[in-house]
Amino acid sequence: MNVGKVSIFRKEHFNAAHRLHNPLLGVEENKTLFGKCNNANFHGHNYELIVKLTGFVDSVTGYVVDTKLLSDVITKEIIEKFDHKNLNLDLTEFKELNPTSENIAIVIYNILRPRIDIKYELKIVLYETERNYVEYPVQ
Repeated sequence: MNVGKVSIFRKEHFNAAHRLHNPLLGVEENKTLFGKCNNANFHGHNYELIVKLTGFVDSVTGYVVDTKLLSDVITKEIIEKFDHKNLNLDLTEFKELNPTSENIAIVIYNILRPRIDIKYELKIVLYETERNYVEYPVQ
Protein backbone atom coordinates (compact mmCIF):
# COMPACT_ATOMS: atom_id res chain seq x y z
CA MET A 1 0.00 0.00 0.00
CA ASN A 2 1.37 3.41 -1.00
CA VAL A 3 1.04 5.67 2.04
CA GLY A 4 2.04 9.32 2.16
CA LYS A 5 2.64 11.47 5.16
CA VAL A 6 -0.01 11.83 7.84
CA SER A 7 -0.45 14.67 10.35
CA ILE A 8 -1.45 14.12 13.94
CA PHE A 9 -2.51 16.85 16.35
CA ARG A 10 -2.31 17.08 20.13
CA LYS A 11 -4.33 19.79 21.86
CA GLU A 12 -3.30 21.07 25.27
CA HIS A 13 -4.34 24.01 27.45
CA PHE A 14 -2.61 26.48 29.74
CA ASN A 15 -3.50 29.72 31.52
CA ALA A 16 -1.01 32.56 31.66
CA ALA A 17 -0.79 36.28 32.26
CA HIS A 18 1.24 38.78 30.28
CA ARG A 19 1.66 42.42 29.41
CA LEU A 20 2.41 43.65 25.92
CA HIS A 21 4.96 46.40 26.32
CA ASN A 22 7.99 47.68 24.45
CA PRO A 23 10.46 49.36 26.85
CA LEU A 24 11.94 51.31 23.93
CA LEU A 25 8.64 53.20 23.57
CA GLY A 26 7.10 55.75 25.86
CA VAL A 27 4.07 55.24 28.08
CA GLU A 28 1.61 56.82 25.64
CA GLU A 29 3.08 55.01 22.63
CA ASN A 30 2.70 51.67 24.41
CA LYS A 31 -0.89 52.49 25.41
CA THR A 32 -1.72 53.50 21.84
CA LEU A 33 -0.02 50.48 20.30
CA PHE A 34 -1.16 47.75 22.73
CA GLY A 35 -4.33 49.20 24.31
CA LYS A 36 -5.76 47.08 27.15
CA CYS A 37 -3.00 44.54 26.61
CA ASN A 38 -0.54 47.11 28.01
CA ASN A 39 -2.18 47.05 31.46
CA ALA A 40 0.62 47.61 33.98
CA ASN A 41 -0.97 44.95 36.22
CA PHE A 42 -1.02 42.39 33.39
CA HIS A 43 -3.97 40.40 32.02
CA GLY A 44 -4.52 36.72 31.31
CA HIS A 45 -5.63 34.25 28.68
CA ASN A 46 -6.80 30.66 28.55
CA TYR A 47 -4.48 29.49 25.78
CA GLU A 48 -5.25 26.49 23.59
CA LEU A 49 -2.13 24.90 22.13
CA ILE A 50 -2.20 22.53 19.17
CA VAL A 51 0.99 20.70 18.30
CA LYS A 52 0.96 19.18 14.82
CA LEU A 53 3.42 16.49 13.78
CA THR A 54 3.63 15.23 10.21
CA GLY A 55 5.44 12.07 9.21
CA PHE A 56 5.08 8.57 7.87
CA VAL A 57 3.04 5.86 9.59
CA ASP A 58 5.24 3.31 11.35
CA SER A 59 4.68 -0.17 9.90
CA VAL A 60 4.93 -1.82 13.33
CA THR A 61 2.78 0.47 15.50
CA GLY A 62 0.49 2.02 12.89
CA TYR A 63 1.23 5.39 14.48
CA VAL A 64 3.00 8.44 13.15
CA VAL A 65 3.93 8.93 16.80
CA ASP A 66 2.33 7.76 20.04
CA THR A 67 0.15 10.71 21.15
CA LYS A 68 0.63 9.75 24.82
CA LEU A 69 4.38 10.21 24.43
CA LEU A 70 3.81 13.49 22.59
CA SER A 71 1.49 14.65 25.37
CA ASP A 72 4.14 13.78 27.96
CA VAL A 73 6.74 15.94 26.15
CA ILE A 74 4.33 18.88 25.78
CA THR A 75 3.29 18.63 29.44
CA LYS A 76 6.86 18.47 30.73
CA GLU A 77 8.38 21.10 28.45
CA ILE A 78 5.50 23.57 27.95
CA ILE A 79 2.52 23.14 30.27
CA GLU A 80 4.55 22.80 33.46
CA LYS A 81 6.60 25.84 32.45
CA PHE A 82 3.81 28.14 31.15
CA ASP A 83 0.67 27.22 33.08
CA HIS A 84 -0.46 29.73 35.71
CA LYS A 85 2.61 31.87 35.14
CA ASN A 86 3.21 35.51 34.39
CA LEU A 87 5.09 35.21 31.11
CA ASN A 88 6.84 38.56 31.53
CA LEU A 89 8.07 37.85 35.05
CA ASP A 90 8.37 34.07 35.35
CA LEU A 91 9.86 32.94 32.03
CA THR A 92 13.39 33.91 31.08
CA GLU A 93 12.44 33.64 27.39
CA PHE A 94 10.32 36.80 27.77
CA LYS A 95 12.65 38.94 29.87
CA GLU A 96 13.50 40.91 26.73
CA LEU A 97 10.94 39.53 24.28
CA ASN A 98 7.40 40.91 24.10
CA PRO A 99 5.07 37.95 24.87
CA THR A 100 2.73 38.39 21.92
CA SER A 101 0.94 35.29 20.66
CA GLU A 102 3.37 35.24 17.74
CA ASN A 103 6.40 35.25 20.02
CA ILE A 104 4.88 32.70 22.40
CA ALA A 105 4.28 30.30 19.49
CA ILE A 106 7.88 30.74 18.30
CA VAL A 107 9.24 30.14 21.80
CA ILE A 108 7.11 26.99 22.17
CA TYR A 109 8.36 25.74 18.80
CA ASN A 110 11.97 26.40 19.78
CA ILE A 111 11.53 24.53 23.07
CA LEU A 112 9.86 21.51 21.45
CA ARG A 113 11.89 21.23 18.22
CA PRO A 114 15.03 19.72 19.86
CA ARG A 115 12.88 17.25 21.81
CA ILE A 116 10.99 15.90 18.80
CA ASP A 117 12.69 13.69 16.23
CA ILE A 118 13.70 15.73 13.18
CA LYS A 119 11.95 13.18 10.93
CA TYR A 120 8.68 14.85 11.95
CA GLU A 121 7.56 18.20 10.64
CA LEU A 122 6.45 20.34 13.59
CA LYS A 123 3.86 23.11 13.58
CA ILE A 124 2.51 25.10 16.52
CA VAL A 125 -0.98 26.59 16.54
CA LEU A 126 -1.72 28.81 19.53
CA TYR A 127 -5.15 30.23 20.33
CA GLU A 128 -5.04 33.29 22.56
CA THR A 129 -8.83 33.57 22.29
CA GLU A 130 -11.31 31.50 20.33
CA ARG A 131 -11.11 34.10 17.56
CA ASN A 132 -7.39 34.99 17.64
CA TYR A 133 -4.73 32.43 16.91
CA VAL A 134 -1.32 32.10 15.27
CA GLU A 135 0.63 29.30 13.66
CA TYR A 136 4.35 28.77 13.34
CA PRO A 137 6.14 28.00 11.14
CA VAL A 138 4.19 28.91 8.03
CA GLN A 139 5.19 26.92 4.97
